[in-house]
Amino acid sequence: MRANTLKWLAYITCVGMMLVLLNGALVTKTGSGQGCGAEWPLCNGKFVPAYTIASMIEYSHRAVSGLVGILVLVLFIAVWRHVKERKDAWWYAFIAFIFTFIQAIMGALAVVLGQAPAVMALHYGFSLIAFAGTLLLSIVLNKWSRGLDDNAPAGVFVSERFRTATWIVTLYAYVVVYVGAFVRHTEAYGGCQGWPLCNGAIIPELHGTTLIAFIHRVAALVLFIAVAVLAHFAYHGHKQIRELRIIGVCALILCTAQILSGAWVVFTLGDENAGLFAGLFHTVLIAGLFGVLCYMSVRVWQMSKR
Repeated sequence: MRANTLKWLAYITCVGMMLVLLNGALVTKTGSGQGCGAEWPLCNGKFVPAYTIASMIEYSHRAVSGLVGILVLVLFIAVWRHVKERKDAWWYAFIAFIFTFIQAIMGALAVVLGQAPAVMALHYGFSLIAFAGTLLLSIVLNKWSRGLDDNAPAGVFVSERFRTATWIVTLYAYVVVYVGAFVRHTEAYGGCQGWPLCNGAIIPELHGTTLIAFIHRVAALVLFIAVAVLAHFAYHGHKQIRELRIIGVCALILCTAQILSGAWVVFTLGDENAGLFAGLFHTVLIAGLFGVLCYMSVRVWQMSKR
């Protein structure tokens, strides 16, 4: 298979995985999770469901997920057969494949056994890892098709301290994503009215949905500070590694936009259409941020090896 063909297959699969994330967020935001009843793979006992908004949204999510799952499988096989010299590409393809499979199984179980918020949040988290896998694979195959390597400039290395900090921030970002998904699946986003204050107070009365929403806000604030510090050291501490400086700036921009989009979600709680768009935009930004942090984690590992 030609390098360009494989690269574009990875691009299409990555975009498809983002659509899966968006479609899943749409299912949650519109309350369509039971649009097909407690049946899978059929929808209300039919292969083609009756035309209701909830059933069509849920069924479209299943259809898109199934199609993207096939693309991930084809991509995995193609990388395994044709990109033997890049072990990292094989690992990214494997990660995308295994987590796509796991999230599909969890989605089916959630429909049949009931949609517990903790399980659905984990379902989203696994989908995000699958997206990150396809994103990293797309970047690697783009480099491979252009004959580029992953080496840092001669004699330049990333310190173990910065590498460890990057890994910790990335892992913490995943935890924040899980908390945010839990907020969404428990419909706790209205627990904190107003922004940046929560119900008019710096620390509100912590109970029920307010507690869940406030924990997410605090976690997001800590993530912003961590990403800002990481971006600062990436930019000012690695002036000879242009790629690392660019990644740090992108991470900070995405994190800032993600927090502002979270505020937008709060301000549009009473507007169904604007609130839906804000929620989907928030999903895109957090997926982008996590993908960028995952790529940074890989690059600091590659650049710290001697």
